[in-house]
Amino acid sequence: MVTARSASQRARSASILLGPAFVAAIAYVDPGNVASNVSAGAQFGYLLVWVIVLANVMAAQVQFLSAKLGLVTGRTLPQVVRERAARPVRLAYWAQAELCAMATDLAEVVGGAIALNLLFGLPLVLGGIITGAVSMVLLAVQSRGGQKPFERVIIGLLAVISVGFLASLVISPPSVSDTVGGLLPRFDGAQSVLLAVSMIGATVMPHAIYLHSGLARDRHGVPEPGPVRARLLRITKWDVGLAMIIAGAVNLAMLLMAAHTFGGRDDVDTIEAAHAAVRDTLGPTAALLLAVGLLASGLASTSVGAYAGAMIMEGLLRRRIPLLVRRLVTLVPAIVILGAGFDPTRALIVSQVVLSFGIPFALIPLVRFTSDRTLMGAEVNHRWTTASARVIAAVITGLNALLIYLTFAGRG
Repeated sequence: MVTARSASQRARSASILLGPAFVAAIAYVDPGNVASNVSAGAQFGYLLVWVIVLANVMAAQVQFLSAKLGLVTGRTLPQVVRERAARPVRLAYWAQAELCAMATDLAEVVGGAIALNLLFGLPLVLGGIITGAVSMVLLAVQSRGGQKPFERVIIGLLAVISVGFLASLVISPPSVSDTVGGLLPRFDGAQSVLLAVSMIGATVMPHAIYLHSGLARDRHGVPEPGPVRARLLRITKWDVGLAMIIAGAVNLAMLLMAAHTFGGRDDVDTIEAAHAAVRDTLGPTAALLLAVGLLASGLASTSVGAYAGAMIMEGLLRRRIPLLVRRLVTLVPAIVILGAGFDPTRALIVSQVVLSFGIPFALIPLVRFTSDRTLMGAEVNHRWTTASARVIAAVITGLNALLIYLTFAGRG
């Protein structure tokens, strides 16, 4: 009985330490993921199920390495870059990181604006302003209450996102055999390759890599080498694993919903078209839940993106701008683009291409630093971990380069 009670207490205390990975996981269920996953399911059915699985497996390792760097060194990834780079390099690095943060913010605000338009018929500009205003409230929670209350709010929004996108699978379950068949890696023409690259490119986001190192450090401190650090690293693995399972399930739900509901249709090329197709096929309740999930995705993602941007600036330049001020500044480009009448879905796609440029700048230093024994000590990556991380970095970097090429080649 004592042993059972002790085990229960240990499990309860471990669960209290979960949370940072769930905040970072918001980057994996943002409006950019919605656009790419729904398009993949609509055009190719169950063909690219395997891409969702592969992308989340790779993302799980990347996010754990980022968290480990923060726990072991007590510094964020941007801080380590600052320490090891000359000033001109730091400034250039910061410029590209800020560009990625702005592209992230654009996607999230546009996604929230689309959701408010679908739910209430609001103009996109007004929807973008409301999305920005609500994200400021969420950031105020972090500024005044600290990280734990912010984590709870973001986890709550993640739950709403999960319900919103998983509901359609309950209303109309997809084919189990077709889903299993989709686990076999294969393509069907150049367009399926482009979509697969887009799905992977929209999964591992630069700001999530930067952010997780700071989230883990701020949540757990900097434990000394020994049993306490080992335990926190084990809990962090569980944190990352559970968060990525949820994010992976939501992404898979997006694709399966599209594959089952309107697979093979080529007229579902925007989020608005997907919403209309769900309403016509599955009914207004499913369409409502889809729009609510998209709204929660936009609100949570834009808050986390602004939080990451502030951490990047502080780490690289040792300059701190209040989160709410930063929120106002980064909101402007998104509102301008919405006000100029650009197609919102196209704006989402362009933002993902911009983010692709930033992937190597976050991923390659992360692998290098966590493989450096002088920096990581006993927690340095095992050689097999380093090898697999390098393969992941090469694959993701190569695929994002291919995405950029195919995007511009297609425009030419």
